[in-house]
Amino acid sequence: MSLVYLREIDSQTKFAIWRIEESDDDLLSKLQLDEREKAKLGSFNKGKRRLHWLATRVLLRTLLNTSRYIECPSDANGKPYLANFPQKISLSHSFDYAAAMISTAGEVGIDMEIIKTKVERIQHKFLKPNELAFITTGDTRYEQLYACWCAKEAIYKLQGNSGVSFLNNMTIDPFEYQKQGVLKLELDSNHKKQIFEVHYEKFNEYMLAYAVG
Repeated sequence: MSLVYLREIDSQTKFAIWRIEESDDDLLSKLQLDEREKAKLGSFNKGKRRLHWLATRVLLRTLLNTSRYIECPSDANGKPYLANFPQKISLSHSFDYAAAMISTAGEVGIDMEIIKTKVERIQHKFLKPNELAFITTGDTRYEQLYACWCAKEAIYKLQGNSGVSFLNNMTIDPFEYQKQGVLKLELDSNHKKQIFEVHYEKFNEYMLAYAVG
């Protein structure tokens, strides 16, 4: 597995992307797992899901720069967290890549997706009509749609509430798409409104978005 991207946002927050090139046995050899984690890993069939799970854990070890055992369970809503380190984390994966983000500044969210034209078929499921109205019709249309999707996924992960809807609880302000930029997203959930700045950027044939709470 090779590190292909590392960004230190500030002294408290950083994220990294790895290209997965090893076998699951190679990745497993880099980790310390307890019985619960071994059982979870055993529930996965050989393939991408198993590789993704292992790769994100190896990447966490790299970002934390530790040889200690890393306990990384998930809460009742499926949000992963570190039980024996102070950092907040977020994990993502797509095809041949894994991504992880850590911070001591607050909750974080990161999402990475390969860009495909099929997103157009489901755009109405995660974007309101007023959001679709600012999506361009040019060559970057699919990239902009994925910037919106990844931004909402990143905030979904950050806030950790499984009941939040991309369509009903999140609204993206109009923005001019660039290969790397920032958009504003409003989260209206539990009778409370929050505004997040979400950074997005195109990475090869993928879209990446991340935010710090």
